[in-house]
Amino acid sequence: MSLVKAVTAAVAMGASMAIATPAAAAPPHPFVFVHDKFQPASQAKTADAVTYDKSLVPTSATVFIAELRVGGEGMKHHEGGEGQGHRMMHKGTFVFLSVRGLAAHHHYGIHVHTKPCGTTPDSSGPHYQNKKDPKQPSTNPKYANPHNEVWLDVTTNGAGKGWAKSWEKWQFRPGEARSVVIHKHATGTTQGKAGQAGARVACVNVPFK
Repeated sequence: MSLVKAVTAAVAMGASMAIATPAAAAPPHPFVFVHDKFQPASQAKTADAVTYDKSLVPTSATVFIAELRVGGEGMKHHEGGEGQGHRMMHKGTFVFLSVRGLAAHHHYGIHVHTKPCGTTPDSSGPHYQNKKDPKQPSTNPKYANPHNEVWLDVTTNGAGKGWAKSWEKWQFRPGEARSVVIHKHATGTTQGKAGQAGARVACVNVPFK
């Protein structure tokens, strides 16, 4: 089983458990996860998940986001077999998102952003980019793409549930990835519209490593 498939299965199981039992203990380092219920934007100073559009993201909706930082000091993989020992795992970042209770049959654009959530939608700043586009706001597919950013677009089912995952061969710069923003529609990919997904309808603070 590949690393991504294994982690997806593990985190998906953890997501379902966390949603069913919010008091479950947090997974150990190098995991980060957030499980919360959306609150009105006016409560952004104390809430980790806020909605700016209750028709698309009701206050009854919940979100689970997990990050696994792979590689670096202390992260080794055992090859197996006599005398083979250990080797370093590939460096990268795995992010998993699960939502419940959103508007049914709707495609949301979802991305990691650079600043924390606030009472206004623009508080969360621009998308996090591994290689920063010198021209902002970034709409150039060379920079605004799912390999240079973290995209977690979701199409919900009839019950408003959905999930997405992203595997990147790089890691966040410390302190520069602070939130996940849910947008009104699917993420664009064409020149001049790349990375754009309409109004910001909700935001979740995540302490990415």
